[in-house]
Amino acid sequence: MVASGPTRPPTSRWCVQMMGQSSEDVPARPPLSTLQRLFADGRAPLIWGVVWGAIQAAAPLGFWWLDPATVYAMSLALIAAVYIGLAVADGRPAVIAVECTVAGAFVVLAAAVIIGSAWLVVIGFVGHGLKDLWQHRSHYVANTRWWPPFCMTIDWVAAAIIAVAIVSGVTLHQ
Repeated sequence: MVASGPTRPPTSRWCVQMMGQSSEDVPARPPLSTLQRLFADGRAPLIWGVVWGAIQAAAPLGFWWLDPATVYAMSLALIAAVYIGLAVADGRPAVIAVECTVAGAFVVLAAAVIIGSAWLVVIGFVGHGLKDLWQHRSHYVANTRWWPPFCMTIDWVAAAIIAVAIVSGVTLHQ
């Protein structure tokens, strides 16, 4: 026999009413702060992605003894390695094979960045952002709900900053 009753999920107000008390006895939930509202509704990965994208674009400042192109190339290779780790965590052999292949392509691109056109850096970050967008839409690798929008934002913010720098005359090769 199926129990009949309300179909909405229980809330503290609802529970108090079911116990025969007045709903006015339950304190209302305090309003969200500006910071809480800013990070609500899944925006936190995007906001942190902007912060880390700016840090990514500034990464060569922390490795002043290397060409900026080399630093960005190492970043592209490191980003690719993270996806191998996520694929291994997923555990499906086909996912691991696909992610290793994609990571290998980004490592080859990273090697080309070291001696090639500065625009290859931008292409690498934009391409990786597109891969993140595909991952977010397809959920190909399991348990990465927040990661793709976070990483996509990092990639595209870094690509935009680097593109502006290149157009402004900054060279990535010394």
